[in-house]
Amino acid sequence: MKALVITEPGRFEIQEVATPEPSPYQALMRVETMALCNATDRKLVEGHFPGMDTYPMVLGHENAGIVEKVGEKATCFKVGDRVLGGMVFDFGVPGLVGGWGGFSEYVLVNDHDAMARDGIADAAHGWYDSCIIQNVVPEGVGADEAAVLCTWREVYGGIGDFSIRPEHKVLIYGAGPVGLSFVKFTKLMGVKWVGLVDPLPNKRELARKMGADETFANEKIVNAAIPMIKLGGTIGVYGVISQPTLLLEKGKGPYNFNLIIHQWPTRWRERAAMAPLCEWIKEGKLSASEFVTHRFNIAELDKALAAVKAGEALKILMSW
Repeated sequence: MKALVITEPGRFEIQEVATPEPSPYQALMRVETMALCNATDRKLVEGHFPGMDTYPMVLGHENAGIVEKVGEKATCFKVGDRVLGGMVFDFGVPGLVGGWGGFSEYVLVNDHDAMARDGIADAAHGWYDSCIIQNVVPEGVGADEAAVLCTWREVYGGIGDFSIRPEHKVLIYGAGPVGLSFVKFTKLMGVKWVGLVDPLPNKRELARKMGADETFANEKIVNAAIPMIKLGGTIGVYGVISQPTLLLEKGKGPYNFNLIIHQWPTRWRERAAMAPLCEWIKEGKLSASEFVTHRFNIAELDKALAAVKAGEALKILMSW
């Protein structure tokens, strides 16, 4: 099969690797659609994602596809199911690692429920935290929505981590796929007031279309937010932070406020997000077309990254 390999920071190529064989608790998935993660994938390509600096690596963690083969002990999957979040870590090539490995023609999905049932949901038996969210997509949810669900579920989980409730007022910094998802979901949840800050007029307009009550052009982020926090309020920082330290100007805020750093998904929240998100999709309240602005062949990764860097792209879908 083909896989997209980052040979060294800033360079990639399509390589032929062996198609993986599913273990008893896995299924083999043929990838239909891949979504570029504007932050994580870009950092991996550029070589500055914290803790992942071994190259060559196969990129990708956002995808959806169709199950073609099922291990004998896997009970959650059947041939023909659409599943999201498949990965590969072992390509059978010395030195080739998986930067989650999802940008391959075929990937593996793991049956977490079957492994937990049989008491082997642990690292010694090949289990890892993403197994929890390699889930079957309900009928009525297409390939585009399934691929974008990889982002949407984590954002919805972040809303839970930040304890956002309908009676709150929420100000969001940044109108990328994550920021706009926060706008969309908080308004669908009935949050009292949602504002968004972004320097680009077109992104602010998108936020208004998705329900933002007000938008602003200020470019600063965490420390600019501190003076606006009420006593007992929360600043929620979403996404992996490259720098090892943060300079926090706490004196600009109230005596008591919360700072929550959300750099990694809370998997049980992600899994629970499937139900409400898929319901919104089936009701016509949520669509990939609101977020997807570009489509590329996987071999055009350089063009996709350039569109992200230029601020032209919101969510990019790719295919083989």
